[in-house]
Amino acid sequence: MQAMRSSGTPCSTSGRLTMGVEEEFILVDRRSRAPVGRGPLVIAAAARRLGALVQPEFFTAQVEVCTRPTASAADLGANLADLRRELGKAADGEQCLLLASGTPVIPPEHPLTITPDDRYQRIATRFPSAVGARDQLVCGCHVHIGVEDRAQALELSNRIRPWLPVLQALAANSPFDRGRDTGYASWRAVEHARWPTVGPAPVLDEGSYERIAEALVGCGALLDRRMIYWYARPSEHVPTLEVRVADVNSDLDTVVLLAVLVRGLAATVRPEIDEGRPAPCVECGRLREAHRLAALHGLDGDGLDPFGGARLPAWDLVDRLRERAAPGLRASDDLLLVDTLLDRLRTAGGGAAGQRAAHGRRGRLSDVVDALARNVAGA
Repeated sequence: MQAMRSSGTPCSTSGRLTMGVEEEFILVDRRSRAPVGRGPLVIAAAARRLGALVQPEFFTAQVEVCTRPTASAADLGANLADLRRELGKAADGEQCLLLASGTPVIPPEHPLTITPDDRYQRIATRFPSAVGARDQLVCGCHVHIGVEDRAQALELSNRIRPWLPVLQALAANSPFDRGRDTGYASWRAVEHARWPTVGPAPVLDEGSYERIAEALVGCGALLDRRMIYWYARPSEHVPTLEVRVADVNSDLDTVVLLAVLVRGLAATVRPEIDEGRPAPCVECGRLREAHRLAALHGLDGDGLDPFGGARLPAWDLVDRLRERAAPGLRASDDLLLVDTLLDRLRTAGGGAAGQRAAHGRRGRLSDVVDALARNVAGA
């Protein structure tokens, strides 16, 4: 939940929007495969090389890494692989595996510990129903797109919000939660919705954003503005639009695909902002239903077209997303990459299907953990 703390995020490089990624991971014991609170030790070891690019998260059983901003998909993939490799070494030194799943597959053997940070402790005290019985552990993948200012971030958010359910479906990777198959592709989406403000962002300009943000904090609905957890939001710490709808994924290609698609959408709609075209009008209830279906089915079932209201196969919606983002993808020479990665994902299946396949072979949740950890280690 902490914002990306890279040393500045330029809006563009040679006309291309920059992008960055935050990945949150669960630390699990090598033998039990259950979450363990060794985050402070792992972070201290990893920080010797990664510095501020590795950070604590809400629970001590979590760690987060943040890429540097880049305009290159290849550089982003290399940076992610390096961060995973170094964090994996640090985890191995503490007898842990690095788990890239939106929720813990195996339940913790002991109550989880909240990171000893004053802000986290105040959040836990103020919002106990969101934290749950001290075990509501969720891990996401957040994509940051460099912007000129908050006004531009909001303009981009207003235009890409109808496409975020499709991105959510692409990244769905949390079918198991603490020992059970939830029936969802992304149970993280359900658990995360307990937090205040989690959901689709409203359509706002800068003035209305400021008024809403101040009102939410002023009335006590939020501890501070960093707790605005909309699926797309202006970052409070770096000049970016932050898209927060995805589960963390063990498959590195899926993470790169997600980031490049978000950047492609932003690059496509940016000229429309300059031309003064209005943001699309999408009914909020319909958009929430699109997110619900994305969380339930992922890529293996129907989703909802928030524009027309029709239920369509998820992959049909993916194809529409690809077409919508195509102008921006062409501008950054990423269209072939996206087509290649989408074909690969269509063949292999998404993260939720992969977890269920690993479980189905022998009926062991430990096999799910091991498969996820191997994918991260092999990045």
